[in-house]
Amino acid sequence: MDDSDIEDTLDFVSEEFRTGTGKPENGLDVDDPALLQLRKSCRMLEAVESLQQQNGYYTVIIEASFAAIERSIQFYLQEKGYIREDEFVDHRKVYELGENAALYGSNFKDKLIRLWENNRSRTYYREGVGTEKNAILMVELA
Repeated sequence: MDDSDIEDTLDFVSEEFRTGTGKPENGLDVDDPALLQLRKSCRMLEAVESLQQQNGYYTVIIEASFAAIERSIQFYLQEKGYIREDEFVDHRKVYELGENAALYGSNFKDKLIRLWENNRSRTYYREGVGTEKNAILMVELA
């Protein structure tokens, strides 16, 4: 693939994300933006179950578990009016807002943030390698 092929593919992908002409994912066709976050969380966990049966893919399982946790918190925040559907909230802010919404306390929030900072980013972006035990525990937490 030369540079022009890659750029063409990038343009096609960008256009499809913008227009959304393809078939939508099953189970995500809801009108309620808060419910969409919860459904995305559940779909991620369904995918995780499938990957667990294939024995491996620990990095993907860990990543999806973190994403499912955040989506679940975002569901609560949107459902209770703490954030709007079009409001972008980064990882750390999701955990902080969960505390502000009395979903959990300060100690739990701090533990979530440390888990995300020290392990999710380490496993996903840096030198860390996910293990089976990491993956099992993250799914349990999610």
